[in-house]
Amino acid sequence: MGIVAGLDSSAEFTRIVVCDTDTGAVLRQGYAPHPGDPKAVDVDPQTWLLSLGEAATGGLLEGVEAIGVSAQQHGLVPLDAQGGLVRPALVRNDKRAQVAAADLIDSLGGRQAWAEAVGSVPAAGQPVAKLRWLARTEPEQARRTALVLQPHDWLVWQLLGRPARRTTDRGAASATGYWSARTGAYRPDLVELALGHRAALPEVLGPSEAAGTTPEGLLISAGTGETMAAALGLGLGPGDAVVSLGASGSVMAVHHEALADPGGMITSFADATGMHLPVVSTSNAVRALRGTAEMLGLDSLDELSTLALKSTPGASGLVLLPYLEGERTPNLPHAAGTLSGLRRESMKPEHLARAAFEGMLCALADALDVLRGRGVEVRRVFLLGPAAALHAVQALSPAIFGAQVVVPQPADYAALGAARQAAWALGVARGTLSPSAPPAWQGAATQVLEPADELAAGRAVRQQYTATREQIHPGAFGG
Repeated sequence: MGIVAGLDSSAEFTRIVVCDTDTGAVLRQGYAPHPGDPKAVDVDPQTWLLSLGEAATGGLLEGVEAIGVSAQQHGLVPLDAQGGLVRPALVRNDKRAQVAAADLIDSLGGRQAWAEAVGSVPAAGQPVAKLRWLARTEPEQARRTALVLQPHDWLVWQLLGRPARRTTDRGAASATGYWSARTGAYRPDLVELALGHRAALPEVLGPSEAAGTTPEGLLISAGTGETMAAALGLGLGPGDAVVSLGASGSVMAVHHEALADPGGMITSFADATGMHLPVVSTSNAVRALRGTAEMLGLDSLDELSTLALKSTPGASGLVLLPYLEGERTPNLPHAAGTLSGLRRESMKPEHLARAAFEGMLCALADALDVLRGRGVEVRRVFLLGPAAALHAVQALSPAIFGAQVVVPQPADYAALGAARQAAWALGVARGTLSPSAPPAWQGAATQVLEPADELAAGRAVRQQYTATREQIHPGAFGG
């Protein structure tokens, strides 16, 4: 038996879990918010260290033999030739870089060229777009930028005492916009295209490799991005997909190969085990529920959920296309939401409430079908996010997704994934674990929902939704 720790430095806080290396049982936990404005897009990375230090107080890390680091994605830490910070880190889905992302798409010859090059099309949050924004907006800082790291890379480097070797992992690298999960290689020409000159990039480590050892003998694993760490913490494998219910939505699945999508709907991430995580994102998910609740004068999504379950499958013919802020999947950036099927009998609050849930879930099922259409197997769908606990979501999703639905118990899955990676690296270093598979930890506590006899009703709801979508936005998915 040994003890390892996983820390997750998210956009707003640091969470630490200390786990048993053999079972994954959580022994201790720590938490601290990041100092400063939690919504800032320009952040001093030192605040991440301050938060980490506060979260680890009280002897939390006593006896720990290895640490894994998970951190927020969509972050860029620009450093000069001496390793000094050029400017505050650029984090979050920073809308200032939207024009920069569009410029980059055009500069390489379009969306298909980017999808083939690195498995994704530039978006405002990606480091490659932030580099272009830096070059266009702050040219002096861009000229001084000699090394480019992401938040998890920077934290690992700091924990190791800022050695000459800088590292990352394939999961985090796949989110940059200048590393290809398909080829396993950087595209330094794309860094030059964005920044105006080439810059040093961290070495990409394998899933079970260690980034190094501190002077005190503490092993630091490769680390990874939050998405990849959460997948590792959940124990996902082939046949598993995750539907994340935030204001916007995303669908990702474990797959054996990287997927290049000429239309750019699929973002081809690498995971933290040697597999791949193709991701399809939607611009609208829970925001459609919140908007409907406000329209109906309800105070909470729980009330909306209760009301929706008073209706019947198909919401008496009412269909909501939830493209309230444009849409990414399908690619309809200037679309608006549509409420269709209004008849006297359908003009009741419960039908509108049900149409909101069905519309949100059908839009996510469309995203799931993008992956299925590329040969990705989906046997189980994990629901993540606070909205996953809503009764209407749990009642409707198995039939609409056409698969078993799993609702994990709330937990710090990114921190757990980082701890599992640390245990893996420690075991490999000691010769007790194979580099080919992470330790078999106890899986997350879950609620399992089966589609049972409701599949026919789910198919009918999907058909009604698809017919409406094709009428309003014909050929939106290229059909």
